[in-house]
Formats: sequence, C-alpha cells, structure tokens
Amino acid sequence: MNNSMKIGILLLAAALLSTACTGKYNSTNKIEAVDSQTKVNAYTIIADKLHIPWSIQFDGDTIYVSEREGNIVKINDGSITRQKVRLRKPLKLEGEGGFLGIQLAPDFSESRQAYAYHTYEEKGKTLNRVIVLQEKNGAWEETKSLLEGIPGAIYHDGGRLGIGPDKMLYMTTGDATQDALAQDVNSTAGKILRMTLDGKVPADNPFPKSYVYTYGHRNPQGIAWDKQGRMFSSEHGPSGDPGGHDEINLIEKGRNYGWPVIIGNAKKEGMVSPLYQTGDIAIAPSGISFDAEGQLLIAALKGEKLYRYNPGANLLTVKLEGEGRLRDVKVHNGNIYVITNNTDGRGKPSANDDRLLMLK
Repeated sequence: MNNSMKIGILLLAAALLSTACTGKYNSTNKIEAVDSQTKVNAYTIIADKLHIPWSIQFDGDTIYVSEREGNIVKINDGSITRQKVRLRKPLKLEGEGGFLGIQLAPDFSESRQAYAYHTYEEKGKTLNRVIVLQEKNGAWEETKSLLEGIPGAIYHDGGRLGIGPDKMLYMTTGDATQDALAQDVNSTAGKILRMTLDGKVPADNPFPKSYVYTYGHRNPQGIAWDKQGRMFSSEHGPSGDPGGHDEINLIEKGRNYGWPVIIGNAKKEGMVSPLYQTGDIAIAPSGISFDAEGQLLIAALKGEKLYRYNPGANLLTVKLEGEGRLRDVKVHNGNIYVITNNTDGRGKPSANDDRLLMLK
C-alpha cells in the first residue's frame, strides 16, 4: 500500500468518526482526498537556499520573494539577488513575526514601489505595520508608513497583502493570541483590513473612519479573488482541543466570521460559517491563489501539501506533496509557483531549502 492510499484511508476513518458524532464541531464537508488525475510531483526548482521565504510577487518574468529575516530576493533569468530592506523601525524577528507579506504596486514597472507588512516592537509591545517601499540601487528603502500599531505577538500576526479588483489594498491581521480582539471592531487585530493605495480609509468601508473590512478572524494568512471578483481567505483554526477546523471563507464586506465564538460548522445569528473547514485535521493554510480552472490552490504548513479546493463541489484534494511545509502559492502565465517553508523553525529543512518551485 503506497503512502497516498494510507493517507486516504486515515482521512476517511477520521471523516466517518466525525459524522458519527453529534457535537457542534462536526464537519459535513466532503473529505479530503488525493486526486490521482491532478496530483503532481514534477517541478522545476527556480531558486533554492531561501531564508524563511513568505510571499511571492511577479513583475513580468521577474520574481520577488520576501524573506522573514528582512530581505527581498529578486529572481530574473536565472540570476538570484538578495536585496536588503531598510526600515525606519527595526524589524522584530520572533515566532511567526518578521518581514511578511509584500505586494508590488500596480505601476511597479515605473514607480518601483511596493507595499510590505512587518513586525516591530515599540514600548515593550509587539506590533505590526504596513509601509511603502522603493526599490533603488539594489536595495529597498521605506518611504512611507501607511498603518501602524496593529497588535502583534509571537504567534498570530497575519501578514498577507493583496490588491483587489477594486484597486484597494487588503491586509490580513491575526488576533495576536488575544481572542477577544477579533470581535472588537475598534481593534485592527483579527481582521481583514482595506485601504486606498495611498493609505486612506475608503469611503465605502463598512465601519465609519475604520480600515476594518471584516472581523472575527483568528489568523488569516491567504487572500485571493476569483474571475467573478469574489474574495476568498484562508484561516488557521484553533490549537489544542478541539484543534483543526482550518477554514476557507468567502469574504463579504462588514461580515463577522465568528472567532472565537464559533468554530467549524457551528452557526450563530449574525456570524458567518466557513465555506469549508477541515474538521479535526489541521493543515495550517497560508497563501492561496486561483488556477485557470477557477479552483483555489492552498499552500499548507502543517499539512505539508499544496491543496486544491473546488468551490462548486466543496471538495479539497491534493495537488503536490512530499516537499515539506508550504507558505505561498501564485499562478502566473499559466504556471503554478510555490515556496517551501522548511527553514521557519518548525520544518525539517534539506541542504537546499527553502525553495521556489514551478509546477509543470
């Protein structure tokens, strides 16, 4: 019996046990399965020996990868250059914090500007901030701070950035291990935030004079939009008991996604249950991206797989496995790019980790 068959049997047993119980955390979703028609382990290594990579961006054929230690790696025509990021407030590299998400400006080819999210410390508190960077002379300089004081901690710092079809900048924030902050609309923790590209609060945000777009999140680390312009997010579920219950959510303005009041498929008036949740199995989903067929690719850390979520069938299958922890995934020019995250202190790195892979 091969490893894929063993995994499938174990997951089937877990699903049957879950549906036989009557607790509020039961999963009624279709079980995770290995899709023998789409699972591949054929890829090209685009770059290796990356230092805790976190986010992938593209400028034409040039690739930029952020590293949690405070660098951006530039990859172009086989040339790999590690560029230093010079910040106005010192980077705090601890736990899940550090230099996290990056997003190139829409006019990057002319402006050479990008947005970034990083952890810092001020007056003894761990915090996160959103800034503007300028690529210049082989390095990056901070030119402007857009938002400061986002609650941070050794865990649950969020950190993903993305520009939506509406030309607005979105960012995910964790609850900074303080559950109650996720339900507090006056806090920027445990949220998906939205701002204009120059850092202002959009007039149509759901809460007056607030960056808060949605709330009730634990630790969302992935955002993506489908061809219809709908926004999706990935989110880490609770640790310990009951554990698991990682989520895929359809994000709608002003909605409350329930943490810590509800988890899994539990329901409560005024709160949104996830499209998909993993039951008792934890996969720790991070970066997400839609493929050409409209299915959602999910880079998973604890799950150590690249998953493929079919929104129509509500089914999670395996696209890539055996490469360890995965942090981000992007689809570019029809190819799938994924970064491993085995050097983050929780993985088992090989001599060449971490790597940027392009799936064939």
